[in-house]
Amino acid sequence: MFIGDTPIHIAANADIAPIVIMPGDPLRAKYIAENFLSNAKLVTSIRNMLGYTGEYKGKKVTVMAHGMGMPSVSIYAFELIHFYNVKKIIRIGTCGAVSPKADIGEIILTKDIFSESNFAYTYNNYVGNVVEASKELNKTILETAKELNMSIHYGMTTTMDVFGPYIDYERVLNRIPKSYEILGEEMEGFGLVHVANTMDCEATTLMTVVDSKYSKVVLSPEDRQTKLNDMINLALESIIK
Repeated sequence: MFIGDTPIHIAANADIAPIVIMPGDPLRAKYIAENFLSNAKLVTSIRNMLGYTGEYKGKKVTVMAHGMGMPSVSIYAFELIHFYNVKKIIRIGTCGAVSPKADIGEIILTKDIFSESNFAYTYNNYVGNVVEASKELNKTILETAKELNMSIHYGMTTTMDVFGPYIDYERVLNRIPKSYEILGEEMEGFGLVHVANTMDCEATTLMTVVDSKYSKVVLSPEDRQTKLNDMINLALESIIK
């Protein structure tokens, strides 16, 4: 195995906090840094994958983008944990609802994640299809949501290798054991949680539902931003505890 002494995808001299919020979109990382953190500074921009470190309520926090798909998120998760000793990661993203229980604009917290991908097998010969997000981190998020009077869904999600709306994802959903009640689908959570679980790091995924097989509703840009702000606020309030 070749790892080397310095990271390849994050600046070697980057000032990274031990607690990290990870959106997929680099511009969303910029938005969070500018609107939620104080004294925020750009600490890495290799490949335009932006990372910022600042303070939230007096505590040092990093916001690091991770791109799309498990290969991309796994690179940044690995480097954050291995080179910068990161201890907690909350991915904040969007998802499609595949259960009538989760409506457009609502937030899903991942308890565990199903994937039929070969990602984990390639990574370290893991042959299971399910990984479990951090129980302690999830407990904190659930308690924080209650304190903030926020209603969130908590349950199983699925990570796919392709963008769900562009395929007949019913084929994939129909292959998932019926005993698993899947709330939403996305493209990164399984990879993040699996890497973190193998490296003694707490990690989980928060997602805002932006589309649903049970609804034709399309969020306006204003509504979408408001809902994402709720999720960002919940993640930051939780990660500093």
